[in-house]
Amino acid sequence: MNTVTSTLEAYRPAMHYASKDTWLNDPNGLVFHEGIYHLYYQNNPFGNVHGNLSWGHATSTDLVSWEEQPVAILCDETEEIFSGSIVVDHGNTSGFGEDGTAPLVAVYTSAYKPGSLHQGTQAQSIAWSTDGGYTWTKYAGNPVLTRNSPEFRDPKVFRYEGPAGSYWVMAAVEALDFAVLLYRSDDLRNWSYLSTFGPANGTGGVWECPDLFPLPVDGDAANTKWVLTVNMNPGGPNGGSAGQYFVGEFNGVRFTSETTVTEGLQDDARLAEYDWLDWGRDYYAAVSFSNVPDGRRLMIGWMNNWQYANHIPTAPWRSPMSLVREISLTSADGRPRLVQQPVHEGAAGSTAGQAQFLSVDGSRTLDGGTAVQLLEVAFTPGTAGEFGLVVRGSGDGSTGTRIGIRPGAHQLFVDRTASGDTAFHDAFASVDSAPLRLVDGQYALRIFVDHCSVEIFAENGQVALTDLIFPDPANTAVSLYSTGGTTEASLKLTALASGRY
Repeated sequence: MNTVTSTLEAYRPAMHYASKDTWLNDPNGLVFHEGIYHLYYQNNPFGNVHGNLSWGHATSTDLVSWEEQPVAILCDETEEIFSGSIVVDHGNTSGFGEDGTAPLVAVYTSAYKPGSLHQGTQAQSIAWSTDGGYTWTKYAGNPVLTRNSPEFRDPKVFRYEGPAGSYWVMAAVEALDFAVLLYRSDDLRNWSYLSTFGPANGTGGVWECPDLFPLPVDGDAANTKWVLTVNMNPGGPNGGSAGQYFVGEFNGVRFTSETTVTEGLQDDARLAEYDWLDWGRDYYAAVSFSNVPDGRRLMIGWMNNWQYANHIPTAPWRSPMSLVREISLTSADGRPRLVQQPVHEGAAGSTAGQAQFLSVDGSRTLDGGTAVQLLEVAFTPGTAGEFGLVVRGSGDGSTGTRIGIRPGAHQLFVDRTASGDTAFHDAFASVDSAPLRLVDGQYALRIFVDHCSVEIFAENGQVALTDLIFPDPANTAVSLYSTGGTTEASLKLTALASGRY
């Protein structure tokens, strides 16, 4: 292996999933079945740039370690296999089950190629599996739902049980119309229209990859709300790809948002008021797992941005997934807000350091910096106008990723302009920010650092910010800094397992 390839492979994440030697993007078909979590995803089985879209496949028993499986649903001369979802058809409503086995049914977008019967359109198709999701049979009657539209895609299907009845519901998008369309079905084969939501809030780019699900507020089942997530490209709060969410009610027919800031097309002056899943540049196409026990809602996103996705300096693989996040709803300032907590506790090989309590004035390099680690830090503001950390640094202050807080502006930011390799695309070097509130007199951050990323969770999980970075593999220094005065900090560094998946 030459030096260039060795360096590029050194970016392979230790605690995030990436395929062995191919391209991946949107997570698809997320499902828990018979003790196994299945992660399907948009995949080019023949290269490491976007194209030949099929469903790749990986499995896990703990949401931390993933094993790559053979390609699940392969593109052919008629169609590419775009995004979609999987349900466990417990009642065999589809009729695909055999010998009392509940089938898994995949609902995906067929992107029809020139020369095919439905060329130029995107429509919804189904396939089924009776061996636990490893082999799939396409339905001979595909597509099962078409609008003869070139931009109708990304079906997320769930089972609705409520006052309106018991049936399957599909959320899909008309991407250019900034619209989420809802349909219903009794058998996953025949679908009828219910309603449309949108445009609303962020409309700076096409809408993609919707999801709709119920969550109790503050754990109170008597106060359950519905959450609609929808991803958008471009137009995110810091540029390029991003995801947003709405909270409201779903009566089995129509979703009504209680958190919409602007109806119709977005108001750029109010962009910071919208509810974003993640404020970083690299969390997109996020959707949740189905059939998870105990009512847990687990979500994962693609850790990349369409502005530069095909150009990130990795080989032979390209693009990782985010950490899996458990999500919930809490009431804050009189309105429901989404809370996200990473699922990475108890990973084998983790080594926690001792908590440190420090007064910071200027810059202070710490012991214990590693390439893969969790940093838990709480800042108590003093007289400083800005304070924070530098991770994956060179030790001399010349390079590193700066994670800072400006209390006067109520702002968290990530500055990756000196983070390492930023020259591969003009859009990559950036300073990305998110609004941040003081909680109980402190700013508390949980920061997951990997070979090519930082994922930051603040305000007890109400604020997330995810960015890719490509540092020199030798740069592992961590330092605290405070400018214009002093800051008090408590900090614990935990070295995380670095074995590649």
